Amino acid sequence: MENLGDAYSNRRWEGRDPRRVVAGATLGGVGALAVVVAILLVTTPLSAVVGATEPHAAEKLGGTLGGLGIPAMFLSVVAVLPSSRREQSGVAVGAVLCLVGIGLFQAAYPYNWTVGEQTLAFETTMAYFIGTCVAFWFVFTAMASFRRRNDPHGTVKLEISHKGETKTVEVSPKEYRRYTQAVRGDGGTTDEVIQELESRIED
Repeated sequence: MENLGDAYSNRRWEGRDPRRVVAGATLGGVGALAVVVAILLVTTPLSAVVGATEPHAAEKLGGTLGGLGIPAMFLSVVAVLPSSRREQSGVAVGAVLCLVGIGLFQAAYPYNWTVGEQTLAFETTMAYFIGTCVAFWFVFTAMASFRRRNDPHGTVKLEISHKGETKTVEVSPKEYRRYTQAVRGDGGTTDEVIQELESRIED
């Protein structure tokens, strides 16, 4: 039972590095800003301010920024929320497909977009569409699993070592909060928690 306090630490139960959370939030903010700037480029005189005055330059720059901003926001979600490697990899694969779409857009727009000998509008759109769908699905999965883990109903399973064996004890969310407060020193002692959990195992 020496590691019972570690079992209740923020690192174990939250599973999030503060630097990762900050990086994810920053990435999300940058992505959202990129989408806003993309909209402003094609709807306001901002394009002249940034020097995008050539024909179709504002649309191309805006499409690129907006295209980068959306997968960036998807990646920020799995960076901030507790998520599995599968969810992180799924969003990363979706983001790569989005980048493929953006690369095709850069090569095709405007002269090979919908007119010309070799148009790439369909291929570009499909690559980006599939990428966003894949990324969104895994973001949705991460958010759904996060909601389940934080559901106040049901029970919480604790794995503890007792007499050389690892056993599972189910406690209510209210009991879990009480045990956490006790271990952290603001509602009791660790010894009291140990004794109570050991008694529940023996019962």
